[in-house]
Amino acid sequence: MTAVQGTTVEIPTPDGTADAYLAHPSDGSPHPAVLLYMDVFGVRPHLKRMADRLAGAGYTVLVPNVFYRHGRAPLVELPDPIDPKSRPEIFARLAPVMQALTPELVVRDAGAYLDWLDASPLTVSGPVALTGYCMGAGLALRTAGHYPGRVAAAAGFHGANLATDAPDSPHLSADRITAELYFGHADQDASLPPEQIQRLEDALTAAGVRHRCEVYTGAHHGYTQADTAAYDHEAAERHWAALLDLLGRTFRSA
Repeated sequence: MTAVQGTTVEIPTPDGTADAYLAHPSDGSPHPAVLLYMDVFGVRPHLKRMADRLAGAGYTVLVPNVFYRHGRAPLVELPDPIDPKSRPEIFARLAPVMQALTPELVVRDAGAYLDWLDASPLTVSGPVALTGYCMGAGLALRTAGHYPGRVAAAAGFHGANLATDAPDSPHLSADRITAELYFGHADQDASLPPEQIQRLEDALTAAGVRHRCEVYTGAHHGYTQADTAAYDHEAAERHWAALLDLLGRTFRSA
């Protein structure tokens, strides 16, 4: 793995300034850009380690605090590990913040993140890749749909509520997506039941989107997050293989 450097950066947005973590190879050269969307627990040591791992594979990785309107990360104190006993209290505090992040705000912020990456001397010119976890999978899907010319690939893992009956469900942007997509669903995940998995698959197929959706048998919601009780090492390593394969194909052909 390549030596990496990680720093905190400030991203100007139409609504303020988003704090973010930036990881990149320490050679100082430009590399393909990856926008990593957080789960509800936010930018914390574990997500930074994930960004570092991607950077070690040769990418410049930006992890924005998408809840920046409510404060810098972390918004709440998190135990390590995040155990089942503490989750209800954490979710009670973060649920209103998550609900306040409307689709309109997601799209507006995504434009700012993409602009920042495009202007950075640490990124190569051209479209970026996205990866998102839990709620972040939906953010990645929305970003791919609203910025088709700027996103070459997007992945989502143990995504929540990706294909609901709501009029603003993330899957409804499928007909605008030009990126290649990959989704790694958890089959033990109440936030994405089988009917939503099928609805997402049908929407992507009907829109002609290049995609692959896989169900990770036995995996729970949050299986990639090593600082939670849901972590599943085997499923997490499968996710890494799929993500790095997608990124490798995308940027080799760019």
